[in-house]
This record gives sequence, C-alpha cells and structure tokens, in this order.
Amino acid sequence: MLTSYAEDKRLFDAIAAGASGYVLKQIDSDDLVRAIERVGRGEAVLDPTLTPKVLQRVREAEHSRPETAFRVLTERELEILARLAEGKTNREIAQELFLSHKAVRNYVSTVLQKLGMANRTEAAAYAIHHHLDEYLSKD
Repeated sequence: MLTSYAEDKRLFDAIAAGASGYVLKQIDSDDLVRAIERVGRGEAVLDPTLTPKVLQRVREAEHSRPETAFRVLTERELEILARLAEGKTNREIAQELFLSHKAVRNYVSTVLQKLGMANRTEAAAYAIHHHLDEYLSKD
C-alpha cells in the first residue's frame, strides 16, 4: 500500500486487512521499485519510520496476554495478586504472608505497575478473569 497516511489506525487497519506492504509516498522511487519487487516475492515491506509503532503494538499485545503478564511477576507478586483477587486487604495479606503492611503496599504498587493497571480492583478483576489460580497451579 502506497499512502501519505502514517496514522496508527490506517496502518493497523491495512495490516489487519492483509496488506503485505505499507510505505509512505515520500519514498524514493528506487526504494519503491524494490518494495514492490519484495512484495511480489512474498516478503513484507514496512516503511522504516513506522517500524517503532508496529513494534510497540506487538509489545502491548504480548503484554496483554495473561500468561505473559503473569510471567513478569515474581512468585511473591503472584501471591499478592492472588490475595487481591480474593478481596483481601493489605493488612490481611501482610498477616497471612508475614510481611509488614508497608511491604505489601509496595508489592501491590509494583504489581499494578507491571500489569499496567490503575488500581487493585482492576488487577483483581484481571486475575480472576484470566484464571490466575489455574496459572499458579501449573507450577
């Protein structure tokens, strides 16, 4: 696809529709010929200025998969998340795991940051929806 549009929506709509190439109109004529030849050979072609957008989207998609998201958490952070999913308070978690209240608060903050969640309720809902308990039982 030869276009003047570098916006995310148009780029990802074209990719989703099956485009094998996406180059911007500013492309040099020799590079355009090479891009067309590459697509003709079955290769994918992407304008180099758009590569960071595609890589970021892939990273976001990978991180949104629960098994990947859970994998970035330490064993202790998974324990904390599991207890959040049970509706436990920081104080209750601290007592169960023999940690200080401040340590639990720090763990909760780290879990939220790693998962990209805004609050503990969102993290708990994510853990329940994506069956954290099944993930934990795989170990």
